[in-house]
Amino acid sequence: MHPSSWSTDRRPLLGRVRDGRLRSDERGSASLEFITAGLILLLPLVYLILSVSAMQAGAFAAEGAARQAARVYVRAESEAEAERLAERAVDFALADFGVDRATATVSVSCAPTPSACLTRRGFVTVVVDVAVPLPLAPAGFGGAAPPSVSLQAGATQQVSRFWVER
Repeated sequence: MHPSSWSTDRRPLLGRVRDGRLRSDERGSASLEFITAGLILLLPLVYLILSVSAMQAGAFAAEGAARQAARVYVRAESEAEAERLAERAVDFALADFGVDRATATVSVSCAPTPSACLTRRGFVTVVVDVAVPLPLAPAGFGGAAPPSVSLQAGATQQVSRFWVER
């Protein structure tokens, strides 16, 4: 049989040629597939980047706050001044990273004498616990705070052997 005698109905669908070009019934579907796949892959990736950067900022804030608070605590002249300076250092460190002070708790412990932090060669440990809210997460039921990740950092400094109470 000669190809010119073939009926159009008997040729396979993919083999149909019109005006020298292969006819395609799927025009425009590639852009739709690209947009759909792009959104499915891109949105979780963007959210992951936002979440990791928020947690990293919280971790840096907690670590910096604990370190600075311990440093100023051991250099203070009295216990009252040490507590005031440590709170101020924590406030500044958290503000530098945009962490709300209300989400942080600070605890100070001393060794070898827990009742007297500023003793010669004593150790002061400051622990800062920060609750970092997840970005774009809605508040919980009943007006509860949005879900958050708790991050903790601590720092220990030694009181100078030359320290004297003034």
